[in-house]
Amino acid sequence: MVDKKEDKIEREYVIPLRHRWQIVPRYQRTNKAVRTVKEFLVRHMKIRDRDLDKIRIEKSLNELIWMRGIKNPPSKVKVKAIREGDIVRVEGAELPERLKFKKLREEKLESSAKEVAKKKKTEKVSDEKVDEVKREEVSEEKQKEVEEKKEAVVEVGKEMEKTMAKKEKHTTKVKSPKQEKNLQTDYNKSGRGH
Repeated sequence: MVDKKEDKIEREYVIPLRHRWQIVPRYQRTNKAVRTVKEFLVRHMKIRDRDLDKIRIEKSLNELIWMRGIKNPPSKVKVKAIREGDIVRVEGAELPERLKFKKLREEKLESSAKEVAKKKKTEKVSDEKVDEVKREEVSEEKQKEVEEKKEAVVEVGKEMEKTMAKKEKHTTKVKSPKQEKNLQTDYNKSGRGH
């Protein structure tokens, strides 16, 4: 099943795991089984640089391998490998009923989440258009308000200048004897005892 247009290759394998996970300690067996799946597919799907990071194990297959815990992985696994370019996606070909239902539920949740995201995007676009119209109206109003405030500030400034001029006109420049005495004592304090 080779599509030359997309360079997509699909294959099914039964991967033997027991002979590989028996040689490691019990507490590492399932980890070794996952690594064995990747090594097998690197070899058989012809990934030239032998990079295990190019193998993507699907969540349901990972759960199948880990279903019985870390000490007791399955002895063999039937998988479906799909190669697209350099990346190989691997999924379980035969899943137990429990994992099938779980996989279907997750796919349903993903599809509903995508629909909700699409609805939100369309609502967001329409909201943005409404917001732009409101912004234009608000910006015109704000410009008017700003101009009015500037005018009011200028008027208040002129009034303050007038009142200050009146106050200065009525004050005398001569200091009282008390003010002069206070100035002299301030000088004495700064001299430190003089």
